[in-house]
Amino acid sequence: MSTNKILLAGVVGGVAFFLLGFLFYGLLLMDFMKSNAGEMGALMKEPPTWWALILGNLAWGLLIAVIFGRWANISTFMTGLKAGAIIGLLATLSWDLTMFGTMNGMNLTGVIVDVLVGTAMTAVTGGVVGWMLGRGAKG
Repeated sequence: MSTNKILLAGVVGGVAFFLLGFLFYGLLLMDFMKSNAGEMGALMKEPPTWWALILGNLAWGLLIAVIFGRWANISTFMTGLKAGAIIGLLATLSWDLTMFGTMNGMNLTGVIVDVLVGTAMTAVTGGVVGWMLGRGAKG
């Protein structure tokens, strides 16, 4: 798959991940996450460093696009959704449980919800990336 197609899919995926993060963490679950953040709540920046947040989301979209476009040959929304769910579950579970085990951060309820949200966000992002990679493909 062409590098340009992977880069475009990665950028679109990163934008999707950013918007989903705003929806879930910035709107729907903001109060819930604050009440389950434990000592980590004191570490939150207000306002966030936007350039770093945006670049981090773009990097996640690009990671998904590289995996799908270079190695997994994923080029449909549904296949991307399924693969994204697996990647999101394992990545978020790995990170959150490691942080839970080593830091006085989020409580276990927050960890469980964060894993579910991270899984859902990466699933949808994977679907978008898969769809973008398959655009214009000959059937």
